[in-house]
Formats: sequence, structure tokens, C-alpha cells
Amino acid sequence: MPFDGFPPLISSQLQYLFNHSPHTIQIEQAWSGTRYFPGSLDRFTLLIPYCLDYIKWDIIYNAEFPLAAPDVIFGSGDDGFHPFLAVGREEGDSRLVKNSLTDWNNKDPTRLLALVMELRDKYRSYQERRVGEVDDDRLKFEISTIVSREGIEMHMSSGVEKPGEVKFAVPLMDMNINKMVLACPWIHPQKIYLQVIYPVGRKYASATSVPRLKLMCTPELKTLFSIDEVKLPAWLDGMCMAEYLPQLEELLQRQVIEAVTSIDVRRKFIEALSPVLGRPLEADPVFCRRASFLVYSGPFTFLVHFFLSTHFPKQRPSLMFQSIQHFNSLGMPVKSPLITEYPWSPRWEPSQMAERISDFLVDESLNFKRLCNESQPQH
Repeated sequence: MPFDGFPPLISSQLQYLFNHSPHTIQIEQAWSGTRYFPGSLDRFTLLIPYCLDYIKWDIIYNAEFPLAAPDVIFGSGDDGFHPFLAVGREEGDSRLVKNSLTDWNNKDPTRLLALVMELRDKYRSYQERRVGEVDDDRLKFEISTIVSREGIEMHMSSGVEKPGEVKFAVPLMDMNINKMVLACPWIHPQKIYLQVIYPVGRKYASATSVPRLKLMCTPELKTLFSIDEVKLPAWLDGMCMAEYLPQLEELLQRQVIEAVTSIDVRRKFIEALSPVLGRPLEADPVFCRRASFLVYSGPFTFLVHFFLSTHFPKQRPSLMFQSIQHFNSLGMPVKSPLITEYPWSPRWEPSQMAERISDFLVDESLNFKRLCNESQPQH
């Protein structure tokens, strides 16, 4: 991605950060802090994924002193986060520890990434320490049962206007989903998480009350698998996370395997369309979620776009017609609304599905041609 407006030294560090970070970090905003170089962006807010949310940190460079190390301003709710300050046993005994800002070299493009990753690791330890200090027997028990699981992140939030709560982000299933998808285009490993939220500081709350649960996943995974439609198993009375997670992971593993298998089902359908519609002009070669064909009805020529959901063949493809001969008043090709009603049965063989769609297109092309003619600008 381009980093226009940033000085070259900052731009190279940002470029390295975005290309090599294991997390999908974003810039929320950028601005200039110098009156001598007002067009030079030398400070910005980073959105850093943590515990299925984002933490916002301001990174403050100084364009007037390009070799100086940046300052970092943490969020307003993290006043107790002092990552590079080691506190001694005696009161008032504290000292700075060696860190990524020590011997800073602004000409080294890797330094910003090293700084952000070190701070994120220390922030994780800071949140774990805060959660461990909560006076809640049930929470302490839950932590003790899952402490051996790798990759768990936790976050303690509290405020005047809302009760305190502890949020866990629990990675699920020790399986490499990327390797399960042929020609996988994903750069980052795809993961599924369970978000678990426990209220704290509520003396009236039952020790066996059910925490708030939500399944979440990395954004790209939704192309393969509809995480929002997974029905979570019931949380039984007296259950803890260590008992709940194995049955949830078993359910998810079956559904992910089914989702990967369904790619081949969609591919066979698209291949079955070729004998009746010709080779597709373009198609999704990895997940087989879409394909476009050039269709002729006498002299009338148009495109048919197929959109296949993750529930194919139970859910029929959506179709859209697009003329290559007719344009509206804005100069855009005339398109039909999405078509979702036509003869279909998920029990048909792919060849029969293709034949029935071909028959439908012959009839529907007349309606679409009429729509195209009516959409022509009047002179």
C-alpha cells in the first residue's frame, strides 16, 4: 500500500510493518506535527488487533529530527501500562529496562515492527496480570483450567458507567485451514476464536451463570465458512470452559471439513455449465463462489453472473444478467435484479442443474431484453 505524505524513513518502516506483521494492523489516521514541514506526515494512530478487538496507539515521530526514536501514546484506559519500567521491591525503586527503543536506528526499516510487537507482548502480559488480580473465585478457577492452552488473550475492562468484565479470546482447533484449501490465497493463517465474557464485581451474580459467548474468525475465512450460522452447544449448569471447548471444537472441525468438501461440489456444478453455456469468461478458481458466462439469444448477447453461497446446493445460486449492448443514462451496462427463483432441486445431478438453468435462461432472456430496451435513454 502507498504511504504518500510520509518522509522516506517513516514510509519504509511502515511498509515493512504492514508486509511482515503477523497481525493485520491498520492506520486509523495520520497527521503532521511540525510547523516547518506542514505537509509531512510524521505521526499516526495504529489499530492493533488484540483479544478480538483493536487497541489504538499513537506513534509520534518528529520530522524535524528524523533520526530520533518515536514516542508512543497508549489508550486512555491503560494508565497503568508502563512497559519499559521495571519496578523494584522497595517503594520508589524503578528503572528503565533495555527495549526496542534502546539504540534506535531510524534507517533500519524493521525497527517499528519490532517495537510494536514488543509492546503488544508486554500489553498482553499487563492484561494477564490485571485479570489475575481480580477478586473473583470463579474467574480464577476458569483461568486455572485453560492456562495450558496456547494463544489465549484476555482483557480486563472497567469503568464508572459500566460494570467491569473480563474478555477471553480463545483460539479453537489445532488445524491448518490454509493447507486444506487448494491454491489457498490467504497470507495470514485463518483462525476461529471463541469470545468469552465474564462479568466481575457483581456479588449477586451466580457462580454458575453462563458467560456471554460468541464465535469469531479472521475475515477471509468467511469466504469458505459462515461462522455466524454456527449454533453454539448449550452451556450446561456448573460447566467450565475446559469442559465446553472440546465439544465445540469437535463440532467446528466437522463443519470446516464439510465446508472444504463443498468447494469441490461447487466446482463440479460450474464445470457442468460449460457444455450448455460455453467456457466461463471468468470464475473463482479457489472457492468456486462465482462464475460469469457469455450467453446468446439470437442477436441479443448478454452476460450471466452466477453467485454461489457456502450453502450450495441446498441454496440455489443467485443469477444476474448484464447486457453488453445496452447502457443506462449514466453509461453503465444494464443489469437485472438478482434472480433467486427458478426451477431447482439440490438432489439433481450437476448436469441436470445446468440443463434446467439453460432452459430457464432461454425464457428469461426475453424478459431481460425487454428490460434493456425500456432502459434506453430517450432522445
